[in-house]
Amino acid sequence: MIFSLKNKKIKVIATFTILAIMLTACSKKVVEPVEPISGTEFLMGTVCTIKIYDKSSTKVLDKAFKRIGEVENTMSINKEKSEVIDINNAAGEKPIKISDGTMEVLKEGLKFAALTDGKMDITVGPLVKLWGIGTDAARVPSKEEIQVKKALIGYKNLILDEKNKTAFLKNKGMIIDLGAIAKGYTADEVSQVLKENDVEHAIINLGGNVFAMGKNVTGTPWKIGIQDPFTQRGDIIGMIEVENKSIVTSGIYERYFEKDGKKYHHILSTSTGYPCDNSIAGVSIVSTKSIDGDALSTSVFSLGLEDGMKFINTMPGVEAIFITKDKQVYITPGLKNNFKITDAAFTLKN
Repeated sequence: MIFSLKNKKIKVIATFTILAIMLTACSKKVVEPVEPISGTEFLMGTVCTIKIYDKSSTKVLDKAFKRIGEVENTMSINKEKSEVIDINNAAGEKPIKISDGTMEVLKEGLKFAALTDGKMDITVGPLVKLWGIGTDAARVPSKEEIQVKKALIGYKNLILDEKNKTAFLKNKGMIIDLGAIAKGYTADEVSQVLKENDVEHAIINLGGNVFAMGKNVTGTPWKIGIQDPFTQRGDIIGMIEVENKSIVTSGIYERYFEKDGKKYHHILSTSTGYPCDNSIAGVSIVSTKSIDGDALSTSVFSLGLEDGMKFINTMPGVEAIFITKDKQVYITPGLKNNFKITDAAFTLKN
């Protein structure tokens, strides 16, 4: 069953407060409750929520959501028109002029495609469209259909001309899909908008792509829950403490459909043409830039536990939490004294 929300703004002042007790050497100081300014919109195919914990106004939220809309209108392939749609429509024919933002995201996409030997490939669009996972048209394609679409995938056939600001897909039928990277870029852009408007403390949540700005208003790190990949969004298996960090999670819980008792999730393997089938149920990436976390969450999910762990350990300043299908949890060394299991059904293995 597929649920959808209308693209409607729901701006609200949050109904909850944060109350913290700060200990000093000789006394206790009570920090006044803080009511964040909060806004929620359905954009980029997901629920986007921004909570600002500084003295601010709803005009800042307007600017932040406007920026999300601008990115969606430029990079989506699910709207009537965008720069990426124009590139796809001109595949095999001609280069298309693009904005600086689209150029940046495409360059990052090609970088991570090269680093993962095509495991994360932004030209995966033909397969994404074929499977239709997350839409009413979701189905299991034939092996023949999959082979035809696989032949169209190849990041090396996306040609970027930075001097003339153009992008060109060499072969007709190729399709760019930025679903594995655009939300990360957008979270970074929203963070920049908030900084430019003197916001220091905020939580940006773009459908599970979380960016924690600054520290909590109490002066302590933000506590962020790690998604349980076996339930709907919102349930957690553990907690980490972060400041000025992005936490991006990819997992089998996000978009999927079932056919003949088998579940098909949305993270597709560019080598097999089918949803990735390994021991991983979910992976969370902790990074400074959300665009990195977004690309890496898909990349290491595709690589699997062992190769994914090795890959993350080569990335400076990046950490990861892997959850396997048998509810074992593996973390990278930088999270050793940070991550805490909160659900007894899961076991920390390293």
